[in-house]
Amino acid sequence: MVAVSIRLWLARHGATDWSESGRLLGWTDVPLNRAGRNQARRIGELLSHVSLTSCWSSDLRRATETARLAVGDAVADLRLRELDFGDLEGMMWNDFAADVREELLRFDGFRAPGGESVPELRSRVLAFIDSLPDGDHALFTHGGVVRVVLREVSRDRRVAPGDVVRVGWRP
Repeated sequence: MVAVSIRLWLARHGATDWSESGRLLGWTDVPLNRAGRNQARRIGELLSHVSLTSCWSSDLRRATETARLAVGDAVADLRLRELDFGDLEGMMWNDFAADVREELLRFDGFRAPGGESVPELRSRVLAFIDSLPDGDHALFTHGGVVRVVLREVSRDRRVAPGDVVRVGWRP
């Protein structure tokens, strides 16, 4: 059995007005709303008992603000950004054709028109994680990034804004 040498604390950023209204939110840089700021503070309480080796965040404001309110400073890295939804950015679920909704739910084969594919997202996220040294690392990021990582360790599930998931990583 291979020992886990990297533990990831995957924190999905807190709520935004867009996420609460059901808008598809990728690279648009929107701030947290009041509920999101409260969620970020709760993340800080959850992580207060962890001796973190490092703290990282997506470079988008909703993730950097979540990190700042939860733990203080985090190093921003664009590899932790959400999927670039391209032409679908800002649209509501019901605005999508049925085949687009099915592709989004299936996730792995999805490619956003005018944006990024899930394999491209996976590649940049896993390259980032593979660069981490042993230890406990908090990653303040987005739903798509968390989903990619959870699928890699066979724990796929939806993680709501303001939730934290701990994952052991075997490099």
